[in-house]
Amino acid sequence: MTISPPKNLLDHFSASDIRGIAQLATEATVGVTRIAEGLHRSVWDTIGLPGGHTPGRTRGITGLVYASVRGVTRLVDKSIAATFDGLHPWLESAESPKPGTPQREALLAALNGVMGDRLVASRSPFAIPMTLRYQRQELNWQALPPMPEATSKVLLLIHGLCVNDVQSHGEHRQHVTDHGEALTSALGYTPVYLRYNSGLHISQNGHELSNQLERLVRHWPVAIEELAVVAHSMGGLLIRSAIDDAEQRSLHWLGQLSHIAFLGTPHHGAPLERAGNWLDVILGSTPYSAPFTKLSQLRSSGITDLRYGYVTDGDWQDHDRFHRRPDTRQVVPLPKGVACHTFAATTAAKRSTLTDRLTGDGLVPLRSALGEHDDPRRTLAFAKESQWIAYRMGHMELLSSPEVTRQLVRWLASTKARETALRG
Repeated sequence: MTISPPKNLLDHFSASDIRGIAQLATEATVGVTRIAEGLHRSVWDTIGLPGGHTPGRTRGITGLVYASVRGVTRLVDKSIAATFDGLHPWLESAESPKPGTPQREALLAALNGVMGDRLVASRSPFAIPMTLRYQRQELNWQALPPMPEATSKVLLLIHGLCVNDVQSHGEHRQHVTDHGEALTSALGYTPVYLRYNSGLHISQNGHELSNQLERLVRHWPVAIEELAVVAHSMGGLLIRSAIDDAEQRSLHWLGQLSHIAFLGTPHHGAPLERAGNWLDVILGSTPYSAPFTKLSQLRSSGITDLRYGYVTDGDWQDHDRFHRRPDTRQVVPLPKGVACHTFAATTAAKRSTLTDRLTGDGLVPLRSALGEHDDPRRTLAFAKESQWIAYRMGHMELLSSPEVTRQLVRWLASTKARETALRG
């Protein structure tokens, strides 16, 4: 599904969004002030003048000026918050209700991907809560809508970084491709789409997804006999994290899981995030560029998890996520008893050592998508018949390729892979 950029972004926001916009403006102002003060302090350091008691801070009148800017900015933010709290009922009643537009939802999905952890920390109304969605509506477990089409076969579709469930479709030769609709038509699945804040740590989302799936199995209108998953990009790491959580807690939903299809999942990370980590190191190497590391460190926890493909809490807890360190992830194999399939794409015309490690689909290296690793313990054991490589194809094209759709139908229709996984 292609979403054209809005001509006027304000057309897609309501009066009740004022608070969230003000919070973003406050964070931006404070962030720029910190960078300016850090650069000022660096200049002082080079000429031997003392700085403030806190690293990156100045002292005296200069320090007072910067502190005043930060203080006034936060005071204005609190004043806006107090004013908004008083006006909120009036704004809600004065404004005619309107559903969120695709453009607004796409913009919020991108914002959450880039800084979703900050949105949650500041209690921003723009932070996206995790929800399971059926026919574009959130599933409310306390009051489920009529679902006469619900079957005992559920298909969960999980989007990747900076997008949402509405964008889980693609366009191929001016025709919209929806893997969920195709699998519903061909195999009788009932599609359920996940929407989540992709800027949070993957393992945080994994815990919540595991809880959501437990509720899904408990409250679905009919007994679920089969749960299949199609996950794109970061979504593949998310379902692996949820499975690890379910195994640790012996949750029931895992017993219904039959198939997982990974589309361009960076199982062992993505070079672009590792390049971002290198940027932290390079910028921090000189006193004049060090303050600008704050710019590279605006990226969210979800993005930094993509450095090596973190799926557990232990991969990131008690570590500075911007500090360069080797791959020390916990080894998390593919789940037993589940037929796992992987789609990997490359923009190259054929495989080679260079294209496998670097080129890939433009975002994810081929070896990472195939689960291959130099350390045999970390290699994911995808069966050869459950690996599919697309040449001259980009990362997002995996969502729109009719070839991918056909292969999904073949794999999910086959009971052989499932029986092999159960024996294994």
